[in-house]
Amino acid sequence: MIRILIADDHAIMRKGIIEILRTEYPDVIIGEASDSDNLLSRILAEPWDVVISDLNMPGTNYFDALKQIKKTHPALPVLVMSMAAEDQYAIRVIKAGASGFLAKVSIHDNLINAITVVLQGRKFITPAIAEQLADSLNEVSVLEPLKLLSDREFDVLKMLASGKPISEIAKQLGLSPTTVSTYRSRIMEKMKMKSNAELTRFALERNLI
Repeated sequence: MIRILIADDHAIMRKGIIEILRTEYPDVIIGEASDSDNLLSRILAEPWDVVISDLNMPGTNYFDALKQIKKTHPALPVLVMSMAAEDQYAIRVIKAGASGFLAKVSIHDNLINAITVVLQGRKFITPAIAEQLADSLNEVSVLEPLKLLSDREFDVLKMLASGKPISEIAKQLGLSPTTVSTYRSRIMEKMKMKSNAELTRFALERNLI
């Protein structure tokens, strides 16, 4: 009997995934979480075979949450899903420890196959992600500016692009305003941008916010 934990802050999304799972696995035991803190607590409290989790949820920053999961449960497969295209997040989440990335627009086509693959102890890698991985190993490849950012810089970029002030970002990430300002300066330099408006336009064009 397979145990699957689904984490997404939208109940309708969780319901859709549950319907897919019950069609394929009639006896599946399903758990639900609506934010990353609840996700972490349920993983610590109960045994799971697979976790299917949204990337953008309330609570603990997702990359921090993923690192905690892999620290306490290194063998637990985590499939990360997002509304964003896989070229924006896939490599980043896989390098952070995820077993695969699922774009929500195609999740009905890939979910069961992805679960089958990760239960075998393998990574779920689409041809597009495989090409990205190959490019990331090519020293002469030209990096998109987004790929130059650290995970923390990436988080700060999304918050700045969403219009959050530095003070709020600092509080949410547990950092000082000075540190957040330093991150902002690094982001602007790496992205070759001069204003938050440019960051917002960039993020909107890539479905990051």
